[in-house]
Amino acid sequence: MFKKILIANRGEIAVRVVRACREMGIASVAIYSEADVDSIHARMADEAVCCGPARATESYLDIEKIVSIARETGADAVHPGYGFLSENADFARAVTEAGITFIGPTPEVIAAMGRKIAARERMIAAGVPVVPGGDRVEDPREALRVAEEMGFPVLVKASAGGGGRGMRRVENAGELGAALERAASEAEAAFGDGAIYLEKFVDGPRHIEFQVMADAAGHVIHLGERECSIQRRHQKLIEESPAYGMTPEMRDAMGAAAVRAAQAVGYVGAGTVEFLMDSSGAWYFLEMNTRIQVEHPVTEAVTGVDLVQTQIRMAAGEDLEIAQEDVSLDGHAIEARIYAEDPDKGFIPSPGPILAWRVPDGKGVRLDSGFEGGQTVTPHYDPMIAKLIVHAETREAAIEKLASALETFVIAGIRTGLPFLRRVCENEVYREGRYDTAFIDDHMSAPLPPIDDATRDVIFAAVGKRASEERTGSTAFTVALQKSEALAVHVDADRITVDGREVALDVAWEDGPIVELAGGAGALTLVARKKGGYDVGLRDRVLRVKCEASA
Repeated sequence: MFKKILIANRGEIAVRVVRACREMGIASVAIYSEADVDSIHARMADEAVCCGPARATESYLDIEKIVSIARETGADAVHPGYGFLSENADFARAVTEAGITFIGPTPEVIAAMGRKIAARERMIAAGVPVVPGGDRVEDPREALRVAEEMGFPVLVKASAGGGGRGMRRVENAGELGAALERAASEAEAAFGDGAIYLEKFVDGPRHIEFQVMADAAGHVIHLGERECSIQRRHQKLIEESPAYGMTPEMRDAMGAAAVRAAQAVGYVGAGTVEFLMDSSGAWYFLEMNTRIQVEHPVTEAVTGVDLVQTQIRMAAGEDLEIAQEDVSLDGHAIEARIYAEDPDKGFIPSPGPILAWRVPDGKGVRLDSGFEGGQTVTPHYDPMIAKLIVHAETREAAIEKLASALETFVIAGIRTGLPFLRRVCENEVYREGRYDTAFIDDHMSAPLPPIDDATRDVIFAAVGKRASEERTGSTAFTVALQKSEALAVHVDADRITVDGREVALDVAWEDGPIVELAGGAGALTLVARKKGGYDVGLRDRVLRVKCEASA
């Protein structure tokens, strides 16, 4: 077993690997950029080394620098996490050539599965169904011929793509030329490879993936499936296991195909084989991710297998301790990704300081995060700040547990996807499992209505009254809603005014007293709308306001 592992990543996945190392008695080395100097993963690891400036290309993507740090710290293995260099064959090769173990498949396997055209050909040879299309296109006229032969709509896809980059849906011949040019340009910029191909668009697809584990002796198993169809911009928001409506027969067939896919490339370690399933139940190979997935905790919850520890053991040459017949799925697990973003404005990132951070807990509730209150979400990296995972006996119970956990999860100071995720849990289409990858566009595209003046005044008045109760004799306050609007609040006995307008108020408070208001002024942030109330962040505390009456 390894004595020391360097974690070539940041955030919650770096924290997750540090914890796995600690439980296995392995020393851990974290790397951090100058923007992450106060990060949790750097504080938790046994050692931490700065890898460069905030810009990822000069820190977390600098292969030479990371390998040098691994050498200098005496690490005998490198865990790449996900994202950044996790599926970079050159990085895996540089690590192994330095005499250090790369915790993942070989560079050759990464390269083979990272090029989607070549991967499709391997899957066809292994008897795995693939979506029609797949040949590389360079000439627009040939692309038009192929598209018309398959029938519109089609997808233009980057061979080296991922995360929706280098992908365009094309509805007709008139859109094809521009889509080819944009996809190739985006792919070249993102992956250094402008190769593109055409694929038949699968109408109303579900995104279902299978977790595979393989040891160096050639034993390969799958650990069931994950449903990943709740997506925005081709990136997942909610994942669950098992998939809704999955029969044992279908699981066996898709799982066997996933195992054949891994065997076809001599895979070792943790990997994910992703499929698209159309409305008729037909399914097709999409791609293989040669790393641990963001959504791996739901598989851990229903199987009881620690995927990160198993991944480390496979890299160290140990044999799999479980056989396929030992794998069973117990209950239902759901993961919700928490992003620092504004869903009402196209999910644009929302970096900034986290003024308050109150997390849910309880049986069957798990939170994986690389952040806490008082830290700042920078604009330099992916805006995901946490993953909330719940586990219950049934899907219905898991949704209720997730809704309850989201209700008590409070993050103040920045906009997050928490209100949006609460709305998903309330959506009947989601609850009934009648959704596909277009769910957000079809059922969740309408933003929350704006706050009306009367409700705004009640919130301001409530916070002013609470501040008055805490600071006897101070009755005048200026508070700012969402950092953009300042209103004067005056409290005089039972008479409360907001900018001169009297407000009738009957407010129930949850949580403790607010913090002292320096100079009688504070920054008030509306965190989330809830049934019957609001979460309001006041400086570094969060207060839940239940507004029962308004002006």
